[in-house]
Amino acid sequence: MLIKQPPDIPGSEITSEQAFLNRRQFMKQGAILGAGVGIGGTAQAGLQADDEVTPEAIVTSYNNFYEFGTDKSDPAKYAHEMTIDPWTVEVSGKAKKTGKFAFEDIIKGLDVEERIYRFRCVEAWSMVVPWNGIPLKKILEQFEPSGDAKFVEFRTLVRPAEMRGQRGLFSSIDWPYLEGLRMDEAYHPLTLMVTGVFGKDLPNQNGAPWRLMVPWKYGFKSVKSIVSIRFTDRQPRNTWQALQPSEYGFYANVNPEVSHPRWSQARERRLPSSLFAPNWRPTLPFNGYADEVADLYAGMDLSKFY
Repeated sequence: MLIKQPPDIPGSEITSEQAFLNRRQFMKQGAILGAGVGIGGTAQAGLQADDEVTPEAIVTSYNNFYEFGTDKSDPAKYAHEMTIDPWTVEVSGKAKKTGKFAFEDIIKGLDVEERIYRFRCVEAWSMVVPWNGIPLKKILEQFEPSGDAKFVEFRTLVRPAEMRGQRGLFSSIDWPYLEGLRMDEAYHPLTLMVTGVFGKDLPNQNGAPWRLMVPWKYGFKSVKSIVSIRFTDRQPRNTWQALQPSEYGFYANVNPEVSHPRWSQARERRLPSSLFAPNWRPTLPFNGYADEVADLYAGMDLSKFY
């Protein structure tokens, strides 16, 4: 999960040489490596011996970001049209400190950490990505949420002039894109607010200037280009749940035993992949992070709360 690896697994089996060089450059720039961050043994639990980092060219060109179009290549083609500086985030709801804040003020003084996470899309493809970011808990705590805050809701940018997908290419979405987490999920040490990838600033097509990353959930939970954080006592109705409640739920935990109505989730296609070499592999419960997060859902029927 983290860039720290078990001593019995050679680094070459997990991290590519290019990713290692990017990390060294990242460290030179003064960022702090999150080797522990209170997660204990999860460095050994998240990644498998054959989890090689997905090439940067794929991570930054194969994306779902419907604000720019429905094809996987559309975000890389068109996301440069989105202006990310200045960037303002509105914080509202059940918290002591609310209002509009500059992005740079929110993250000021918070240490950026690097973590390599498995990333699993609900469409049954997957990657292994070296993200740079800040634990979400550290960000949210600044606003002093009240005891009544049971959930946190995130909304993405709405700017049709710069986001062509909001002009009708996927008109069934009622923009803005909306996602949410329970507060205990948001405060979990694995939950990251991403600000970069491969030791570089986060590209627009990957959700600049920041996006959520919850590695045990399907990728659609990891909302991009966030402009709103709202603390609430009620479970938010996330975008895909609102669009197709029979196919997408609020929790979106990776579960190989619960099929999507139109395809199985029992296995995944790890990128890079091709028609002749599809690189299929078994899907792991909670995307391989069960030891760290399964207790969050103790007593819940995960076939019902999907």
